[in-house]
Amino acid sequence: MPTVLITVTEDALIVDLTDGRTISVPLAWYPRLLHGTPEEQNKWRLIGNGEGIHWPDLDEDVSIEGLVLGKPSGESQRSFKQWLKQRQQVLEEKAHPQTPVLQPRRARVATAMLHSKEG
Repeated sequence: MPTVLITVTEDALIVDLTDGRTISVPLAWYPRLLHGTPEEQNKWRLIGNGEGIHWPDLDEDVSIEGLVLGKPSGESQRSFKQWLKQRQQVLEEKAHPQTPVLQPRRARVATAMLHSKEG
């Protein structure tokens, strides 16, 4: 079932197949997709000769067969909560990057001179 087009809307995952069918499922079936930004949701690639879809930034894989059969994500709540916690930490780090603490130039030169005399 090769896929032609994948669209993620505010509330649905829509997949157009080459045989003319369009599969639309609630985005809530895939919590990682639901929590992704539009940029992350739109960054996907086909895997397994078009049998699945992979979202690298969300670490999410969805099989076309699962969509056709109406199967939501099989991820456990525990796994999802752990992913969500890690994701929140990454997002906070991106929003508030730590600035490296630099020594004043004089201190760096003095340290370098001290090390060169010791050697």
